Amino acid sequence: MSYPSNRPETRPDDAAAGIDITDDFERFTQRNDIFTRAFWDDKVRNKKSDAFFASYRMEATPRRGDGFTQRDFALRNASWLISDLISDRGGDTGRREGFQSSIANDTPVAPMQQEIDDPAKMSHEIKRIARFFGADLCGITDMDDRWLYASRVDTRDMTEAPNDLPEGMTSVIVMGHQMEEELVATYPSALAGAATGREYSHEAAVVMQLAAYIRNLGYEATASMNDTGLVIPYAIKAGLGEYARNQMVITPEFGPRLRFSKIFTNLPLTHDRPEPKGVRAFCDICTKCADACPVKALPFGPPEVSGSNPSAIKGVRKWTSDAEKCFGFWAKMSSDCAICMRVCPFNRDFSKSSHRLWLKLALSPLRKVALWLDRNRGKRRKPSDWWAAAE
Repeated sequence: MSYPSNRPETRPDDAAAGIDITDDFERFTQRNDIFTRAFWDDKVRNKKSDAFFASYRMEATPRRGDGFTQRDFALRNASWLISDLISDRGGDTGRREGFQSSIANDTPVAPMQQEIDDPAKMSHEIKRIARFFGADLCGITDMDDRWLYASRVDTRDMTEAPNDLPEGMTSVIVMGHQMEEELVATYPSALAGAATGREYSHEAAVVMQLAAYIRNLGYEATASMNDTGLVIPYAIKAGLGEYARNQMVITPEFGPRLRFSKIFTNLPLTHDRPEPKGVRAFCDICTKCADACPVKALPFGPPEVSGSNPSAIKGVRKWTSDAEKCFGFWAKMSSDCAICMRVCPFNRDFSKSSHRLWLKLALSPLRKVALWLDRNRGKRRKPSDWWAAAE
């Protein structure tokens, strides 16, 4: 697939999606992702970052203390197993599937193509099948080339390599996968990392199965996780939620407590529309995530166009984290950190009526009342309490 040059561009739905593109816009080069930089950039890579990756193989000595015992690391690493099996494929050709390259097709495109008379009906069917396979949310948007990586990474030497989607892709199917609330409550801890790993393993299965279903109908479908393009803009454009100060997508069902996957396809589908409800206005008055960040990697103040940080996309006005500070803290702990997710006022169970009432307040002119009501929430749960609950 041929890609446009890195040029500024606007789309009719940008305003509704809360996307503010400037004349300095450039498509992101995946080699500059902070996790990829930890393999080649001396500004990021050090003994702690090497130990961070080693801990996922149980090679580094676990930290002692609640939430960082061998049992905690054992569960976290086991939760990543299925995702790891997929990402280990293609290593000899420089393709780390699901992270530095798209997931290779395990089934061919069927030679007989199902006739699609009603794209809206097919969109409804795709969402139903996504739920059947285990996705918690599903939305569909157009194939917006701006959010594709300008290049992917060859993991053999960490050099740039061309993205390689098939020609003619027209839609992006975006799925959300809910992280376990009780584990998220224990961040920062290795135990909490099991919530992340479990959903990466879940989403690997879901995205591959749904893509196979589409190929069985006779259409192209490329399964994708963190690879190929930036999933957050696609999720927002697909109407799943809104962008927040903590760099996450806030959804009305699960708040920020989600991982996202995507499928690029030429299956005839109708597209969902972004539906801003007021998250931006709430984040304008709330700094709980920035206040709680131990290394002050999250921004205060209004959204801004990112500066010279190579791990930030250029030419987009938004809240942008200091990726080096954030990853440095991860490396120090030998595990991921999502304190910003834990303390977010939207981190609630919106199946409960009391939280739905709070959500209405938060998205209304009474948002300051909602913020005041949230003042005592978001405290860390002891990881040992999570283990004890099962005994």
